[in-house]
Amino acid sequence: MNGGRYGFWCECWTESLTGQGRPALVASFGAYSAQQANRWVAVALQTISPALDSDASTEAWEWLYDGRIATRRALLRAEPCTVSLTHASTRITWMIRPVLFLPLAHRQNAEVPACAYDLRPHPVE
Repeated sequence: MNGGRYGFWCECWTESLTGQGRPALVASFGAYSAQQANRWVAVALQTISPALDSDASTEAWEWLYDGRIATRRALLRAEPCTVSLTHASTRITWMIRPVLFLPLAHRQNAEVPACAYDLRPHPVE
C-alpha cells in the first residue's frame, strides 16, 4: 500500500444560538493544499456575504481582508484553523484541520464476499 497524501479536511457547521437543535454539518471538503482549503472558506464567505446581516457581513469581509492571511500561515504550519461568524441567531463555523488522506484498497486481487452478489438493483418502473 502506498503512503497517504497530506491535506486538509474542511467542514462548515451551523448552530442555533437560541439553544434549539444541535449543530448541523452543512458542507465538507477535502483540500490537498493550504491554499485550496483557504480558498474554500473565502469563496463561501464571498458567496454568502450579500445575504448576511451587516454585522456578519463585516465579520466576513474583515476575515477576507485581514484574517485570511493569518489563516493561510497557520495552515502552512499544519495547524488547525477555525473561522466563525454570527448571523442573526445562527453561528456559522468553518473548521480546517490537517489530515492524512489514505488511498483506498484495490479490490482487483481480493475476493469479493459472497453477499456482494446478492445485491441487485431495483428495476425502474
